[in-house]
Amino acid sequence: AGFKAAKMKGSEHNDPWISRDGKIQTMKNDSGGIIGGISNGMPIEFTIAVKPTATIGKPQKTVNIKTMENIEIEIQGRHDPCIVPRAVVVVEAMTAIVLLDYLLTEGVIPSVL
Repeated sequence: AGFKAAKMKGSEHNDPWISRDGKIQTMKNDSGGIIGGISNGMPIEFTIAVKPTATIGKPQKTVNIKTMENIEIEIQGRHDPCIVPRAVVVVEAMTAIVLLDYLLTEGVIPSVL
């Protein structure tokens, strides 16, 4: 349910445990696989947001830090209107780092140092 959970009633957000195909799991996986910081055995799902790129092919207002003047700057060169295709690998890598950090913290994977 993610951010939508804040607007739900308890009865709407309830995600009961059921037996399906010989496995115990939640009916809808509304928690995204994590309840109270603990994996509940369901697939881990999350939503991300990507902000627009700051460097664009249009003049932008800024401040010259030497003179403290308000100026306009126009960046030359290539500008990507959308970084989402490159963001995918960053999100995958950060997910792996966070999961590995958790496994190391919990002692599931022994530290080598």
